[in-house]
Amino acid sequence: MRLRDELQLLAEASERAAQYLSGLHERPVFPSAESVAGLTAFDEGLPEHSSDPADTLRLLDRSGSPATTSSNGPRYYGFVIGASLPAAAAAERLIASWDQCASSYVNSPAAATIESVAARWLLEILDLPSESAVGFGTSASACGLSCLAAARRHLLVRTGWDLDRAGLAGAPEIRVVVSDLAHVTISKALRILGFGERDQTVVPTDRHGRLDPDQLPKLDDRTILCLQAGEVNTGEFDPFEPLIERARAAGAWVHVDGAFGLWARASPTHRYLTHGVEGADSWTTDGHKWLNTPYDGAVAICRDVEALSTALDSSAVYLPADPRAQRNLTLEFSRRPRGIPIWAALRSLGRTGVAELVEGNCQHAKRLSEGLASAGVEILNGVVLNQVLCTLPDPSDVAALLERVQSAGRIWFGPSRWRGRPAFRLSVSSWRTTDDDIDLAIAEIRRQLRD
Repeated sequence: MRLRDELQLLAEASERAAQYLSGLHERPVFPSAESVAGLTAFDEGLPEHSSDPADTLRLLDRSGSPATTSSNGPRYYGFVIGASLPAAAAAERLIASWDQCASSYVNSPAAATIESVAARWLLEILDLPSESAVGFGTSASACGLSCLAAARRHLLVRTGWDLDRAGLAGAPEIRVVVSDLAHVTISKALRILGFGERDQTVVPTDRHGRLDPDQLPKLDDRTILCLQAGEVNTGEFDPFEPLIERARAAGAWVHVDGAFGLWARASPTHRYLTHGVEGADSWTTDGHKWLNTPYDGAVAICRDVEALSTALDSSAVYLPADPRAQRNLTLEFSRRPRGIPIWAALRSLGRTGVAELVEGNCQHAKRLSEGLASAGVEILNGVVLNQVLCTLPDPSDVAALLERVQSAGRIWFGPSRWRGRPAFRLSVSSWRTTDDDIDLAIAEIRRQLRD
């Protein structure tokens, strides 16, 4: 393909992307049945011969775009999925053209330098220990797995067990303490690492979904304590200070799952929710949730650089040793520079812009909860952050309401359960969402309840 043709193709892709974005407000928040049926256009046999790349792009846009959810718009409340900030989305488009393998400085000086700056800025805006290692991974699942692997290895090393040489067979037992509302990504990571149910102590949570310090079992120096910043239904935070104080006194490792809630630290108004969280040993958070970067951009943060880099070490004789190289801080060896969109978001927003994003969404969540309560919806949580957890006076009506709202296509949110009761949850996390969008959501739910 000649350069001229390649540039023309990229220009067409940009034009189609612009058309997609310009229609976000008119697009159904969830695709129609007709649009979903149009996906059969992709059900082709493997082509035998080459074809015009422009035809592939046109098929992708013609049949793929109509069947997307409008999670990049202002009225998608199904999950904590922030719309991509312009600066982050533009950076993503540019680095795709760079096509860098961002494993280390020798692979890409540009990627390594910019991701290093992004790491420093993250630690600064989240006010976490400046000496920490920061790995830019694919997801909270992958980053949580990385941190928990580092935790186990570190605790075993302290007992004198050489995990790298002897493996896990016969190793001293490492126990994990989790809440009964631990996120599924933590459960998944523990399962992959070989922690069974009998290796885990599950601690009851209070009525808000917070781990109860009075229920905490005795900890020791072979314990990993997993805490939450932002419970997925209520948005609540574990009481970090007393829990972490007890863990540190016992020599336990503390990991904090803060996929979206950790960003409360960037807000002067909501920082109090995270008091004491800086005392943990490792943290995970997502860029693609509340920082509103494109998907496939999360962060593993570990106070002890050596603990993370030795657990994930992928040194090779043909690469210079570097414990802070991203290949040694993430699961991936060959990786794209997913920290660059995070850098772009932080640079374009600045400290005040990130705070305004968080605080604005929290204000919208409050507005939403008040409007729904006035419509007869029961609010099940305290709405301390951006999550609004709801049910109806007759919980059996929840499924019918969801079906009507989702079919109408003006807004979208999904089901949940809370303490055994059918519920629904609205997550407010998009920079595009305005007061008008919130008022439309309230009016739409009122209409569907009335009809």
